[in-house]
Amino acid sequence: MRLKTTLEQWLTLFEIDKAGSIQAAATQMNKSHTTLIYAIKKLEDQLDVALVRVEGRRAVLTDDGKSLLRRAKSMIEQAKVLEEISTQLSQGCESELVVAIDHLCDRKWLYEPLAKFLDQNNTTSIQIVETSLSKTTRMVVEENADISIINLPITNHPCEAFGIVSMLPVAVSTHPLASKLEPCLADLAMDRQIVVRDLGESDNRDVGWLKSNQRVTVDNFDHAWQATKQGLGYCRLPMHVIESHNDPEMLILNVEHSSCYQVPLHLTLPKGAKTGPAAKRLYELLLASINER
Repeated sequence: MRLKTTLEQWLTLFEIDKAGSIQAAATQMNKSHTTLIYAIKKLEDQLDVALVRVEGRRAVLTDDGKSLLRRAKSMIEQAKVLEEISTQLSQGCESELVVAIDHLCDRKWLYEPLAKFLDQNNTTSIQIVETSLSKTTRMVVEENADISIINLPITNHPCEAFGIVSMLPVAVSTHPLASKLEPCLADLAMDRQIVVRDLGESDNRDVGWLKSNQRVTVDNFDHAWQATKQGLGYCRLPMHVIESHNDPEMLILNVEHSSCYQVPLHLTLPKGAKTGPAAKRLYELLLASINER
């Protein structure tokens, strides 16, 4: 199918409507007044529709012209997007990035910089993989991620400090531990503990105090919160999870000698020198976001 019109003609009509006059549009497009008049006249002849009328010094679109331009605007925007994508592809931007985020990390620390990245990049899709313990390490060591948010630094993988997460013991207000002013570790040992499993497939690891007589193991802190809220046991949760729920029925336990511990988080590029430009840009945005929290 051969089209009667060109994108350049519709862009000319768009600029005339935007500028309010043919002369102003000609200046904006760095073309002569005569060239634009000819382009519009040719477009009108091709479509057999009057598109522009002159009122004093202004060029005003006819009703038909307005109706057609409304539909043409999406075509113009698509053309601009195609050019942006072509530029990004010519620069070697990756078509997809894998970002591994340790389950301790506040997700806002990732998603807010990611929103800025996506505003600037129309070609790169993002896969986000939640990790914990051995899986966090494996994603880096095996270079399964382009960017990883990890806890402790991993041998031979340079990293930058990204934040600190406070871990607090929590129980619902109706739980027996909630009635104790300062429960001790012996009290916790006699009760049921909610723990988050190691998401790795082979090298299972345990972290923290795990001497309770009975455990309920879940996949992530969303499940851990719900199980704790249901009264299934007590759990040590990140402060950002507790604050996000802001639930007065969930109480922070003042455990003797163990009321709070902190876990540092770091940012690393698992592929090192092989890291692509899109991953480097997102990495820069993540680092810059530290000072904006």
